[in-house]
Amino acid sequence: MDYVLSGFGNHFESEAEPGTLPRGQNSPKKPLKGLIPEQLSGTAFTVERKSNLKTWLYRIHPSTFHGSYKPFEQRTWIAGEINPRTSPEQMRWQPLPQPSSALDFIEGVFTMATTQEKPGMSISHYFFNKKMDRRFFCNADGELILIPQRGNLVIKTEMGVLEIGPQEIAVIPRGVKFQVNPQKDQTWCSGYLGENSGHPLTLPHLGPLGANGLAHARDFIYPQAQYEMISGTFELITKFNQNFWSAELNHSPLDVVAWHGNYSPYKYDLRKFNTMGSVSYDHPDPSIYTVLTSPSAQ
Repeated sequence: MDYVLSGFGNHFESEAEPGTLPRGQNSPKKPLKGLIPEQLSGTAFTVERKSNLKTWLYRIHPSTFHGSYKPFEQRTWIAGEINPRTSPEQMRWQPLPQPSSALDFIEGVFTMATTQEKPGMSISHYFFNKKMDRRFFCNADGELILIPQRGNLVIKTEMGVLEIGPQEIAVIPRGVKFQVNPQKDQTWCSGYLGENSGHPLTLPHLGPLGANGLAHARDFIYPQAQYEMISGTFELITKFNQNFWSAELNHSPLDVVAWHGNYSPYKYDLRKFNTMGSVSYDHPDPSIYTVLTSPSAQ
């Protein structure tokens, strides 16, 4: 797949149909082509300009157009503390056995550890071998980072499509609807899933390393607008307030025809990471291998 939108945190604009992206304004009185303008915010409106994350979406149906939410059971993707009485003993895990039944991405997430601090993060394994088909997912609790170990992934999002495989990563911001499917002819796909409920992931400060170390901003790739205009029965799974919910839709939620902003899914090829470090005198801290970071308040 060809990508032309690159550069970490840049402000992009993309339209799948010419004439659907407003010029000089975000929410015209008469939306172009009858599309619905919506703003997806990744930060508070009033944060300083350099930290503000937002994207305007121009979609066929409003996001509020869905059925009533009902609880959805997912016993292996743990939302919140796994066990409030976890021992401080050092722990090791054997590789998880491959599931015996067919699973999609949502069914195939198995949480291994979470932080007690909130906001914080969790780390899970994923195993799946079938498409999400008419099921979509939205995580309102935090952003997700996918790290494939086996199998190539096709990630269909509101802003467009990303394809990644081993040695690549993809980040899905909080609140973005998406699907994760195996690439054609793939059997089992497996890898790691990180969930970050803290500050959105960003590039680390380089300090004395200078301007050109670690990951380069230009190597982060963003999707171009690509939409689905499909009617039928669909399911939207939403993770909200550490619980899972399901609602019925009568259309695909990936119906964004055009968008502009700096809050969007992205991918990065780890083979482009410029490793820094020397063991000529002592062993440096592992932070020299940081690709993305979520700065804490302390």
